[in-house]
Amino acid sequence: MVDASALGATGTPFVLDVERGKIREFARATFAPVPDEDAPISPPTFLTTAFHWQSAASDPWEQVRMDPSRGLHAEQELVFHGPPPRAGDRLIGTSRIDEIYEKTNRTGKTLTFVVMVTEFRDAAGRIVAESRLTGVETS
Repeated sequence: MVDASALGATGTPFVLDVERGKIREFARATFAPVPDEDAPISPPTFLTTAFHWQSAASDPWEQVRMDPSRGLHAEQELVFHGPPPRAGDRLIGTSRIDEIYEKTNRTGKTLTFVVMVTEFRDAAGRIVAESRLTGVETS
């Protein structure tokens, strides 16, 4: 069962180095055009790989305590505040539990939604992108 006290939990910042080889691997895996230049722009959904870079301390999702047997990945949204990152960029990510709310479905059962927002900033502290992951736990 989702622990509502996780609302506002924030992980420690983590570093995400945008690497040329990782961009190429991601493009191949997602059947996107494989860039051949030295500093390619990452595919828009590349930032979903951030969980590979996070440690337990930087990932507040564990504090939610969503039951994996009843939990689903409901939505993923990426918002860019400029062009997507390119190879050679170093981003600092910080994740927080931004929303926890409930809805009732057509059959009268409760669905609990949790939204985790990860902000990605450049070396100057400017926000480059935001990722919004929504998970849902069924009753």
